[in-house]
Parts: sequence; C-alpha cells; structure tokens
Amino acid sequence: MLQLTAVRTQGFDSASVGRPILVSNAAHADIIDEQLQQSGIDDYSVILEPIGRNTAPAIALAALEAQPGDALLVMPSDHVIDDLPAFHDAIARALPLVAKGWLVTFGITPDGPETGYGYIQMGETCGDAVHEVARFVEKPDVANAQRMLAEGNYAWNAGIFLFRADAYLTAMEKHQPDMLVAVQASMAEAKRDGAHIFPDPIAFHACPSDSVDYAIMERETQVACVPVSMGWSDVGSWDSLHAVSTRCTDENAVRGDALLLGARNCLVHSDGPRVTLVDVDDLIVVVSQGEIMILKRGESQKVRKVTEAIKAIAAATAAN
Repeated sequence: MLQLTAVRTQGFDSASVGRPILVSNAAHADIIDEQLQQSGIDDYSVILEPIGRNTAPAIALAALEAQPGDALLVMPSDHVIDDLPAFHDAIARALPLVAKGWLVTFGITPDGPETGYGYIQMGETCGDAVHEVARFVEKPDVANAQRMLAEGNYAWNAGIFLFRADAYLTAMEKHQPDMLVAVQASMAEAKRDGAHIFPDPIAFHACPSDSVDYAIMERETQVACVPVSMGWSDVGSWDSLHAVSTRCTDENAVRGDALLLGARNCLVHSDGPRVTLVDVDDLIVVVSQGEIMILKRGESQKVRKVTEAIKAIAAATAAN
C-alpha cells in the first residue's frame, strides 16, 4: 500500500512533482526505507513522530520540511485508487486555486448511501468543476446518507488534500496557534540522520492532538472540493480490505492458514492457527496475536467499539 501511494503521482507532470515527505511513527522507519527503495525512490524524507498527535500536526511537520510555496499533496497510505488518470485530472483542476492559497480536498463521487465515511456538501462553483465547501458532515445514519445521495451535491470525504505549505501553516496559525508553536519547536530542535528526521520529543509531546478536518478544514473559509470518481477505496476497514483483495470464485479473500468449505463472501486474516469455515456466508474472521474477532461483513465499523471494550477490560484487570 505504501509503495502504491508513493508512486501515485507518476504519469502526472513529472517536472512539478517533488520528493516524497512521509510522516510516520518512529517504529516504522526501517520498513518505510525498504518499501520506498523497492519502489525505486531514493530521494525522500521520513519524519518520525515520537508520539502520535493525529493528522493536523503530522501535516504541519511535512509543511515545515517543505518549501513555503510547495504544493503538498496529502495522501493516506491505506487507500486504493484504480483510475490514476482521473486522479491526475482532479489534481490539475485543483492547482489554480491552490496557487491562490486555497485549501483543497478531493471528494469521492458516492455510488451508494455509505455510512462509514464523512461527507462534504459542495456549494458554489469556484473553478473547473471545483466547488466551495459548504460544510463537512459527520458519518451519517442510513436515512441521511440516502438523502445526501439523492440530493447529489455531496461527496465522500476521502482525507486527500492539496494546498501550499505556507497556506496550511497560515491557517494553523489562525485556528490552532498552540499546535503550530509546538510543531515549530519540535522541528527547530529535530535530529537528522540521512533521510530520517526526528522531531524533538519534548516539544512534540506538548502539541495538542487533533485531526486536520476538525482543527483546520472545518474552520477555514477558503476551502474547495474537487469531486472525482477514481476507483477509490479506503482500506482502513476490514470490509474495504475484502473489496480490494484478490478473491476466489466463491468471493472469499484469505490471508494465512484457512480451510473454507461451502463458505462464500468471507474474509479470513490469520497470523497463526488455521481458520476453518463451513457453509457460512459474509463473515470477517481475524486472528492476531492470539486474539480472535468474528463479525458480519458490513459491520466492520464496529471494530472501534470492540477495541474500546478490550481496553476497558484490560484496564479493569490491571486495576484488580
């Protein structure tokens, strides 16, 4: 997934594409180097966070590493984009506004009443098939998702952005000054080792934690959305992983040791013991480090509740 993300701009105007800047947890440094080298990328920087502080500070780290006038294309590494020419066309449509200091988000043209994504309501046209953002909408229930789909002026919020580095930092100074001060301090005292950049841990620990959507995009006025249909999928959920995985004739996707007899439309992901499914449909089975999770396909949004419950049990056990 990281390799696919790193080469996603290949085929776009190569003269305008700079070196990648990656932001990640420090524990992933070696695998990032390996993945990028396998992709044939030698010139890059990796900013290794000492602690996670969500996406707004992470993007600010990259913006400070870039040149002020650089246009930053912000992409999560767990997405699939099948139609790269459509993505490149959307980038080209966004660039004139980006040059003027706008913050641009890419909205996925919805093909169903999805409740697992946030939505973007698009307002007036402000460019070549580009719209001002009227508002950001939290993940809806089914009824509201159906209503927005019918109205037609909504897009899924993919979490992919394009803006100038200095425009983003200016917006952060306006809306999140404490966050900007902490990030600037962490980069001013950062240690460097080849391609690796280590922000100062004391300064970065003091940084408030918030997402780019809440901290910046929902507060800024010059925000635009480029709607695009580009074969996009967020592989941040088990359902999405099933959708983009190679599947057998019974639509099962398997990673690890598994035996499936009469099972259909299932996802099995095991790092240990064999999983056997017999005459069942539409299940997600995950085995990881001795833990087993089984849920219906279409319900992977509930994994967060499972995680919270496990943490609560662990805390109660530790207290006893």
